[in-house]
Amino acid sequence: MGRKFRLMLFLSVMLILTLALAACVGDPDDEPASNESHDDTSDESNETTSEDNKYGGVLTVAMIDSPMRLDPIDYSGVYESHVIRSIADTLVVYSEDLSEIEPSLAESWTISDDMMIYTFDLREDAYFQPGEFQDGRQMTAEDVKFSLERSANDSAMNRLRGIESVEVIDEFSIEIHLTEPNAALMAMLTDAGNSILPKDEVEGHGDDFGVNLVGTGPFSLEEWATDDYIQLTRHDDYWGQTAFIDELIWKSISDRNMMVNALRTGEVDIAIGIDGQNRQIVEEEEEISLLTTPGLSIEYAALNMDSGPTADKKVREALNLATNVDDLIEGVFQWGGAERSYLPLPQDSWGYFEELEVEVPGYDPERAKVLMEESGYPDGFETDIYVIESRSSHAQILQNQLKENLNIDASVNVVEWGTFSETAASGNAPIYIMGWSWYPDPDFFLYQMLHSDQIGSLGNGYGYHNEDVDELLSLAVSETVDQEERTAIYHDILELVVEDMPRIELTNVEITAGVRNNIQGFNVRADNTFIITNDTTNVWKED
Repeated sequence: MGRKFRLMLFLSVMLILTLALAACVGDPDDEPASNESHDDTSDESNETTSEDNKYGGVLTVAMIDSPMRLDPIDYSGVYESHVIRSIADTLVVYSEDLSEIEPSLAESWTISDDMMIYTFDLREDAYFQPGEFQDGRQMTAEDVKFSLERSANDSAMNRLRGIESVEVIDEFSIEIHLTEPNAALMAMLTDAGNSILPKDEVEGHGDDFGVNLVGTGPFSLEEWATDDYIQLTRHDDYWGQTAFIDELIWKSISDRNMMVNALRTGEVDIAIGIDGQNRQIVEEEEEISLLTTPGLSIEYAALNMDSGPTADKKVREALNLATNVDDLIEGVFQWGGAERSYLPLPQDSWGYFEELEVEVPGYDPERAKVLMEESGYPDGFETDIYVIESRSSHAQILQNQLKENLNIDASVNVVEWGTFSETAASGNAPIYIMGWSWYPDPDFFLYQMLHSDQIGSLGNGYGYHNEDVDELLSLAVSETVDQEERTAIYHDILELVVEDMPRIELTNVEITAGVRNNIQGFNVRADNTFIITNDTTNVWKED
């Protein structure tokens, strides 16, 4: 298919999409009715209703790691995004089943025929939580312009690409002007990194805004005890459903056994990320339920391509051949929760290429030894594996396999998230094991982890650089919005990546949470976002 024809087809599809989106935009009459502050004394008859019984109490949610900063342009860990989503909103959001983009701070939108201008009509009933530099004022188009341009220019992980400018049309409408068509833009705008913030608070706090986050979300940041808990209180001027609970506490418990014990005793109401034998323990408890769903979430061992022995492709292939992934999964996930991964995409992503799995090196230690000898490392070498505590068992099994099969002496460095992300992003880790969860669109995996523009960020900390992959990744969002055509491009990309072998793919993992049975309205999502209150979800505690 010629490029000119493809462009004409692309523009035709854009027009159809534009009309479809224009027809599907939110109707003001469909706004949630419950955007008023809850007042226990407002019922003149003092009659208690079932709805009233949902209000009140403190909900404590445990997670395995501690957020470092809550400034959306800085965040790099999923734990940080959980808290950010409780405090701040984005223009649009994914539906709970991840099948559609839905209104949030933007009520409706249109897209120009050439896909270069996105026009958004904003809610007029969104108010920021009171902060040090404003008293809870109304969100306006100027805040959206400020927030999106700030993210486009300063996001540590390039969470908003291809923005030429954001123009304020009037107090509650904006236009986003792109440098080129971008089929992934609407999905990008759902990212917590692109939350809408009050300019006065951001500029007033400066570098400290990351510990003083203010947004338009359902909860306000009340107190932050570093490495312990973050306390939030209900934001009564939230535009969506008023939160049922009075307080939300995100508690960090780095030991998974201690986290489950806290769940069993009722110290916490929800525990995020239940794995290993704790899955069985939770399932056997009468007062607790284990929630699971197949996740858009993968784990892998990244191999440094810039320096050290793994810069040699034969060494990377040898490490792939010497790793028995099935044994690793059996060792780490003997109580379930993961399947083998072959590609740098989750199997449930629409861009997945199942037929390519046969091209991924299988377990063959004898072939691995030959490649090591050809590479000049017949006696192995010394290296380091970086990992956070929750994946230390992955690293120990990989360490043993590399020693047994290739005489590689790998030191396992278990570090906290901040040190890990800094070491990995800066290219200073010879090998690191981490996970990646995001949205169904392949762009959020493949661009972030494989484009050379991402070298120096956490996504591409292993320094992968392939000009053909770079070009295809750009084409996949700029050349067409047709999912079938984009899928074909992503398959071409995956073929090139499998040939380069920058990583050892390990697992597709489930998203899990342990929940006490008196907690209602909570569920787990495949994209690893945990929502307590938004326009469609509202968690409460039964007495």
